[in-house]
Amino acid sequence: MRESFVQFTKKLLALEDTPERIARAFALGVFLAFSPLIGLHILLGVGLVLFCGLNRVALLLGLFINNPYTLVPIYAAGTYLGGLLIGFPPMPTLPNMGFRSLWSGSFWAQIAGHWHILKPLILGSFVLSFILSAFSYYAALTLIRQRRMHQTKS
Repeated sequence: MRESFVQFTKKLLALEDTPERIARAFALGVFLAFSPLIGLHILLGVGLVLFCGLNRVALLLGLFINNPYTLVPIYAAGTYLGGLLIGFPPMPTLPNMGFRSLWSGSFWAQIAGHWHILKPLILGSFVLSFILSAFSYYAALTLIRQRRMHQTKS
């Protein structure tokens, strides 16, 4: 895990662009990674890169913080934070459906009927998105500037 973090940081610091543009794209990727827009992260990220002309690699590095290994902890933290902010709803019994039912309209209609369960997830995820994207912008900007200052001195 530590090795992948080191490789991730090296890729971010090695990008050729201004520190501000790299940090901005990375922070937007982090925002999307923690947002409750499950399944739309990559599509939105690619669209924003094309529309806004952001650094593609930096945005994708931020975006891929949300991956199969981090998906559950990210949304668990978002749901917990949302529950702390607006309260935890009582848990209803959800229908017993298999993986294939995710593609059916009836599954999503039943989920929409339990909107009160999703409110803490949505609120908490957006709060985490804003906080962590702001933090990641300043952290990336600081690291990139320090690295480049160190490289120019060498």
